[in-house]
Amino acid sequence: MQNKKCPLFGICGGCQFDFADKNYRVEKLKKLPKIEFTHDAIWGVAGTRRRADFAFVDGCFGFFKAQSKDIVDIKNCPNTVPEINEVLPSVANLPWRGAGSVLITKCENGIDIVVNSDVPYFSADFKSAVEKLPPQIIRFTWNDTVVRKYVDPEIKFNDKIISYPMNAFLQPTTETEQILRDLVVKYVDGTGRVADLFCGLGNFTFATNATGFDIVGNGIKRDLFKKPLTSANLNQYDVVIMDPPRAGAEKQSKELSKSNINKIVYVSCNPTTFVCDKKILESGGYKMTVAIPVDQFVGSTHWEIFSVFEK
Repeated sequence: MQNKKCPLFGICGGCQFDFADKNYRVEKLKKLPKIEFTHDAIWGVAGTRRRADFAFVDGCFGFFKAQSKDIVDIKNCPNTVPEINEVLPSVANLPWRGAGSVLITKCENGIDIVVNSDVPYFSADFKSAVEKLPPQIIRFTWNDTVVRKYVDPEIKFNDKIISYPMNAFLQPTTETEQILRDLVVKYVDGTGRVADLFCGLGNFTFATNATGFDIVGNGIKRDLFKKPLTSANLNQYDVVIMDPPRAGAEKQSKELSKSNINKIVYVSCNPTTFVCDKKILESGGYKMTVAIPVDQFVGSTHWEIFSVFEK
């Protein structure tokens, strides 16, 4: 773990815990739900975040102050990868107007920046400033408008390289992404037909040779919140992988609880909704046989939970 204390901790609201504090792990473990974990926590490493969501308000760029709408000026974040910190000063010095968010992502071939703002346009001087940004920023978009692009950003899952769409979901670090992928592959265990629900860009899909389902990404286009796979659909498969957004998968879990699926590998980024879905699956006869907390959002109160349900 990085032992360098962030000079802005307690001022900036980006982190709720000081990841350099000797009691960091003890304090963060207190945020876990009261369920029976089968393995010790897997700990992430500070300074490895490959994506971060910054903000701008009336010319100020950075992170929001803790419990405030004021901006803390950020030109270096000890919790992000060096490639992001290399471009932060240039990005922070752009002629920002209005308000919005700025998602900065380190991809395989460069930096991608996406601005989301209620202001539908950008000024001529802003466009001119963007054009002068460092060349490692390979794409810069404002809402749906490309301000500058050299090449399409790409990401990599093992040896699979795919195009990275604007605003697409990625695990926050490549290290924890690999850890989760290895766990999924281990517990899927090459068993029969696999369905990957909420598959996104395919972090688990390609590694398990699964059929993916999601609104976006590399899979069959299906909104699993509005139209979950039915138990009849699910019974065509032997194993289900499920990695829903923070809202959880209540409707899909209800269908799973009625299915004949032998094994469900569930990766959750929200322990609260995970507990709700867990109760639904258990009401259908499933038993949680594996539960592992993963600290992939270092410095935050958030936990990832890797789990396996069987019946």
